[in-house]
Amino acid sequence: MEDPMIGELVLATATLAGGCFWGVEELIRQLPGVTRTEVGYTGGDVNEPTYEIVKTGKTNHAEAVQITFDPTKLSYEDLLLYFFRLHDPTTLNQQGNDKGTQYRSAIFYHDEKQKKIAEAVIAKVEKSKKWKRPIVTQLVPFKKFYKAEEYHQKYLVKNPGGYTCHYLRD
Repeated sequence: MEDPMIGELVLATATLAGGCFWGVEELIRQLPGVTRTEVGYTGGDVNEPTYEIVKTGKTNHAEAVQITFDPTKLSYEDLLLYFFRLHDPTTLNQQGNDKGTQYRSAIFYHDEKQKKIAEAVIAKVEKSKKWKRPIVTQLVPFKKFYKAEEYHQKYLVKNPGGYTCHYLRD
């Protein structure tokens, strides 16, 4: 995937899944260096999936956030370390009350450099013993991202009292 450019600045793209995409997007979009977020579906077997089919858990898609960021202001490593603070990477196919493969923890890497950084970050988080159980976050090559329906985009901005099971842990 080609990185978008602003003037001469090359932006980077990350695709992360950590449960319901509403809460993940809300926390990540506020990070300095993040220029754009978009929620959608990735990692599954169905072309042009909709929320109605993804929520059944039968498509293998994960609810995910595609993040465009300025790597001179936010490194991929720091983005991933933040990601591991905003969700529980030790619960298989679940975040809070949300259960199913669509709520799994996954990093969809866009190139070998991202893969290597993700492997190192996962090892660092495991070694920290911050989590009492093993990390189950999947590391998966990125293939295709399908933008979710408009009402899901910036959902918690549009619905400030809306449901989220995401919060920052120390």
